[in-house]
Amino acid sequence: MFDKLASEEQRYEDLMRLLGTTEVQGDSSVYRKHSKALAELEPLVHTFREYRAVLHDVAQTEELASAGDQDMRELAREELKSLVARREALLADLKILLIPKDPNDEKNVMLEIRAGTGGDEAALFAAELFRMYSMYAERQGWRIEVMSSSDTGVGGLKEVIAMIEGRGVYSKLKYESGVHRVQRVPATEASGRIHTSAATVAVLPEAEDVDIQIDDKDLRIDVYRSSGPGGQSVNTTDSAVRITHLPTGLVVIQQDEKSQHKNKAKALKVLRTRLFELERERLANERAGARKSMVGSGDRSERIRTYNFPQGRVTDHRINLTLHKLDEVLEGPRLGDLLEALIAEDEAERLAGLEEA
Repeated sequence: MFDKLASEEQRYEDLMRLLGTTEVQGDSSVYRKHSKALAELEPLVHTFREYRAVLHDVAQTEELASAGDQDMRELAREELKSLVARREALLADLKILLIPKDPNDEKNVMLEIRAGTGGDEAALFAAELFRMYSMYAERQGWRIEVMSSSDTGVGGLKEVIAMIEGRGVYSKLKYESGVHRVQRVPATEASGRIHTSAATVAVLPEAEDVDIQIDDKDLRIDVYRSSGPGGQSVNTTDSAVRITHLPTGLVVIQQDEKSQHKNKAKALKVLRTRLFELERERLANERAGARKSMVGSGDRSERIRTYNFPQGRVTDHRINLTLHKLDEVLEGPRLGDLLEALIAEDEAERLAGLEEA
């Protein structure tokens, strides 16, 4: 571990020297690349240096605690307690900082929510989930933009796709991919019987142009008139866009905007993100022999959470955590409690794997 820390400190020093050279300063793309790498290393290196300083202070204080007059020894022993506690806290921080970072953590995300089994009740639940994420995003200072949506006309959503932009969005929301289940008595249920419905959530890191290159010859782009509920025409021009990616068969339809140009731009953004996710899944399958994180798999076929209205509870099945604060979770503030618990569990799993290696 300490060899790794020393190596990372040396890399930090090398990057500092590189950024000071005229050659790097004259190339903006290289300068940005090295600056980003330096910023990522900075917390680790600063913590490591503080840890070494505390080690030095501990050694000196231990000498004082075993020599000199009695008053000096007592003072040194008291100081030693706080220094040892600080040393252990810094060591724990270093272990976490050494865990390999997910390269997608700082990316914006494409959030996709689809009603599953349960008819109108599932669509209402999908709408509630979208509201929950929207309110959480607002509290985080993130920006959310609806790319496309399909409603039921009674307050539910068959499907909604939205872009969420902000600092560290993927690092917080990546654990939300999966099947979310709701248990409650529908307003139309006269007998009071509890119904179970579901919605699927997909959180995909936004693909940038450098991540996925799309060749124009691989696309078939069709334009047509937008239509509203029941086939009613809502536009008199051919503004709706359907893009088919021929190599994969992926199809993206966009008709929310009145401008064909805007619909095409949105559709391409969705397509690029889905292609990026396909590539990520392909790479993950290639590494299937490697140890998989319990909460980081993002398997959308997996039931990850149950929202039980009669009992007012939310249970995350991956970490066996139950919160009896359903309303507060759905309103956004307590969703953070679930996410922080998932992040902590993931870090503990990866740290255990790091120590075993």
